Amino acid sequence: MKAAAFDYVKPRSIDQVISLLQEHGDDARLLAGGQSLLASLNMRLSEPRLLVDISGLDALRGIGVQGGMLRIGALTTHTEIEGSALVAQHAPLLSAAAPHIAHRAIRNAGTWGGSIAHADAAAEWPTCLLALGGTVVARGPKGERRIAADDFFQGLYATALEPEEVLVAGEVPLAAPGSWFAFDELARRRGDYAIVGMALTGRRHAGVLADTRVVLMGVDSTPLRARKTEVLLNGKVADEALAATAAASLRAEIDPLPDLTNSSETKRHLAGVLLQRLLNGARA
Repeated sequence: MKAAAFDYVKPRSIDQVISLLQEHGDDARLLAGGQSLLASLNMRLSEPRLLVDISGLDALRGIGVQGGMLRIGALTTHTEIEGSALVAQHAPLLSAAAPHIAHRAIRNAGTWGGSIAHADAAAEWPTCLLALGGTVVARGPKGERRIAADDFFQGLYATALEPEEVLVAGEVPLAAPGSWFAFDELARRRGDYAIVGMALTGRRHAGVLADTRVVLMGVDSTPLRARKTEVLLNGKVADEALAATAAASLRAEIDPLPDLTNSSETKRHLAGVLLQRLLNGARA
């Protein structure tokens, strides 16, 4: 299929982008890497009257450490994150997750901010941002504001962004001594959307877990924190018995949405498998 007719503009500043969003409202869509938007345009799932191409805004690119946080600009590509020494040092969860994102051609074009703003519940970056306790940085007519990842993802492809706001960056806390992480996903083929995926983060002291976050992808309309299972893990030493108990807790806690090829029970079982596998790996 072909996209419906639309006007196109490539702004030179973020302020110009915000002005266009104020003027055109829901009739405008932002184009970053285009890996999700262009497909939806061609299938006519989205029919904006104006396409605002922000890919030329260098102010939205780059990775750096600011104020004790790792800040990743919205237009930073998946490949740039995958190959970044700063990311590997300060947010190794992102380095571990990046190779799971689709295929190289898509990672070369797709962007960090585009993935987070699109808020696909089966995508890696929203899951990782939530697991790391990260923050979305948005800019609108009233200036810049920060939105905790716990408050940002509100429903299927729905976020806390206001209609006239632009996601300019995402920030995650710097990894500290004792930090630990784990990431994995199960898919029919490498690069396919995950049937179930999981990101784990927390701290360890003398083997005891604390501040644990267990976040699942592909099981609900948003990335899903398993809060009851997090409570069960905190204050305990990761061993085979705890991994088995936590897997049972997780299966009892979640009620996965089925998809075209996998039932709720399949996803529930696989979520437990992933948690048990990742906790056993965390003992190393």
